[in-house]
Amino acid sequence: MNSTENAERSSRMVCDPAELRTLFLFEKLTDEQLDWLCRDGRIESIEPGLVFREGEPATCFYVLMDGEVVLTKLSGGTEIELVRTQHHGSYAGAWSAYLGDKVDQTYNSSLSVTRPSRFFVLDSEIFADMMHEWFPMAVHLLEGVFFGNRNANARVGQRERLLALGSLSAGLTHELNNPAAAAVRATSGLRERVAGMRHKLAMMAEGKFDTESLGALVRLQEEAAAQVAKAPELTPMEAADREDVLGEWLEEHGILDGWNLAPNFVQAGFDVDWLERVGATLEGAPEQVFQGAIRWLNYTIETELLMNEIADSTTRISSLVNAAKQYSQMDRAPFQVVDIHDLLDSTLVMLSRKIGDGVEVVKEYERSLPQVPCYAAELNQVWTNLIDNAVYAMQGHGTLTIRTRHENDCAVIEIGDTGPGIPEEVRTRIFEPFFTTKPMGEGTGLGLDISFRIVVNKHDGDIQVDSEPGKTVFTVWLPLHRTPEEQADVAPEPTVGGHP
Repeated sequence: MNSTENAERSSRMVCDPAELRTLFLFEKLTDEQLDWLCRDGRIESIEPGLVFREGEPATCFYVLMDGEVVLTKLSGGTEIELVRTQHHGSYAGAWSAYLGDKVDQTYNSSLSVTRPSRFFVLDSEIFADMMHEWFPMAVHLLEGVFFGNRNANARVGQRERLLALGSLSAGLTHELNNPAAAAVRATSGLRERVAGMRHKLAMMAEGKFDTESLGALVRLQEEAAAQVAKAPELTPMEAADREDVLGEWLEEHGILDGWNLAPNFVQAGFDVDWLERVGATLEGAPEQVFQGAIRWLNYTIETELLMNEIADSTTRISSLVNAAKQYSQMDRAPFQVVDIHDLLDSTLVMLSRKIGDGVEVVKEYERSLPQVPCYAAELNQVWTNLIDNAVYAMQGHGTLTIRTRHENDCAVIEIGDTGPGIPEEVRTRIFEPFFTTKPMGEGTGLGLDISFRIVVNKHDGDIQVDSEPGKTVFTVWLPLHRTPEEQADVAPEPTVGGHP
């Protein structure tokens, strides 16, 4: 509502110093100070409707004389009612004007009246001058509290992020070490198998195979290499049964250590019929030549299996690096339009070691969910805090459920756990800075505070929790249509003052 519309709905009235003294804010002022307030301030009667809107320049400080006010804040595209009061002396508006240009001087909430109401009104500049002139020590104390808390929150928050980064780095290093070690082992094994194949090749070069048998054996080798790539998945029971059958066949045909070769042939998808074809190809050949051919084919199979293992390991390493880049948003603009599922998945990868094997992760994604305009790296901090808290609550055993859906032009993300739940008496405090239910030294109490400020203040969204024993769900709403210009820096919480 603009100033002209406000003037049409309000009327000025006589200011009585004696009436001002009945307001708790002014009850200790001198007669001279009350006269000053009446001279430089004003009494306004305002008809029902909007008094000021969130985000507009904060030009006035309002004190309720009589009537009823409602304070609201935009969250997730919806006006959320914060306070509804008739308390004589409640105040709102440019209450931080005394801080000057050190903070953003805009209304951080919207104020409406539900019935004709009277206010004592001071222009923000006058209110700031009054505070500095009458209460200089109080102003210094308030500035110290305001900026001291903000700086303390920033420092502790930075430390918490560094601790989280250290934990994530340790987890990522562990996850990278496994496939890297597997690739090293596979490379070493591959070198041995290639050396064995060279030895068998020298044996063939000595002329122990006729041309026709050698050609057939090479074709079988090519067939073996191709078969490895399309080997069927077998259950442990099926694999064991096939290994028994192949082991017996190799032993019956005089193959030394046939039981050690059988698992490789089974893993590659071969059976007794295929080995019979090898035997028919080399029918009549000396036993030594037949054994050499079987082992040469085994080297081929082992080589292909080891190369598959190396490929799987390096692919895993590449996937982890890509997940780390997605999580950190390396080389990407701060504000992006992203698939929220990519952010969730990258966070799960980064936290996979902390989640552990005892927690079942269930993902119920609505893949048709539109992309979300957001500060992606900061949202990953939110997912990290919520998932980390969920895993901690479950003590490493339970079900972690991550669900997405589309609701009221918002992307909705739910992160649930099967832990013991959050006690009702502390549920309203969990988003407070420095409040934690974890033992001393295990939490700073800033994870959910940071998450709240990122979601609500940075993205104009909302975050809520529903909890009962065995089921706790944090729900995040993110608007689907935002631009960087619409995103605001973290601002003070909206305030309606009442009696201390």
